[in-house]
Amino acid sequence: MDTERFMGIVNGLAASYRGGFGVNPSAGGGLPDRASVAALCDLMLHVVFPGFFAHGSDQVIADATDPSLRRLIGDLEDDLHRLLLRAYHFQASCLTAEAGQRPAPMAAGEVLAQFLEALPEVRRLLESDVLAAFENDPAAPCHEEIIVSYPCIEAIAVQRLAHQLYQLQVPFLPRMMTEVAHSRTGIDIHPGAIIGDHFFIDHGTGVVIGETTTIGSHVVLYHGVTLGAFNPTVRNDAGILDRGQDNKRHPDLEDHVTVYPGATILGGDTRIGHHSVIGGNAWVTRSVAPWSTVTMADPELRIRQKQQQPSTSFEI
Repeated sequence: MDTERFMGIVNGLAASYRGGFGVNPSAGGGLPDRASVAALCDLMLHVVFPGFFAHGSDQVIADATDPSLRRLIGDLEDDLHRLLLRAYHFQASCLTAEAGQRPAPMAAGEVLAQFLEALPEVRRLLESDVLAAFENDPAAPCHEEIIVSYPCIEAIAVQRLAHQLYQLQVPFLPRMMTEVAHSRTGIDIHPGAIIGDHFFIDHGTGVVIGETTTIGSHVVLYHGVTLGAFNPTVRNDAGILDRGQDNKRHPDLEDHVTVYPGATILGGDTRIGHHSVIGGNAWVTRSVAPWSTVTMADPELRIRQKQQQPSTSFEI
């Protein structure tokens, strides 16, 4: 390519950058980048499941006197604090942000402390999730195989960690974290979703759980399940699209609910009663009483037998 043509491309791109759209400043106040957030997820997974998600050789012992444990928590504290400051700084400088009031950067230290204090409770919930997988999947030979190989464990673990930050009103990071897990596992769980203990997603591929969903204890979902919004773009009387938790648009599942593959449950007023079963490929847009079984009518199968064609033989 000749120089004139090459510089035309450079100048054209530079002109498009001047408007600011889609440009993340490279200075320290820029939005956290995807690679850093992915690394943060890896570090958090190593903290909650030591030895299962580690890239290094450190083996953490469940002893407060173990230097590797203190070093690990210190690394997490440093990395998360750095990304928190970047997220708060970027939000403050973003003139087009439509979010409500969020903590100021000076609150990052307290947010960090509260997040780290929640880690034992997150581990308790994750232990119950592993137990739920073991109790509901006869293909699981042991807890360790579930942790190291089941995609739902990574997706749920990252969501539970991101949910802590979401509750603390941290901008950007929670959603970036769950999208890292989404890209790795095929399971899309918004950090705003409230999920009880003993949660299991079997197989997992294609599961979508929206921001304002609430899920009780001992709930099992299968692949392809959607807990979504019936009309996500509905506007209020002022013509404004309500965002976040202010717009309750996803369903609620009570305790001991099972949802089979391909089922779709929509709407913020939709509540699935406890001990209910939603059959595969069901389309549910209204509430279901406890102890219900919801199934689609059996479709009519059409089987057409092809006529056998005599084979053509060739002689040479």
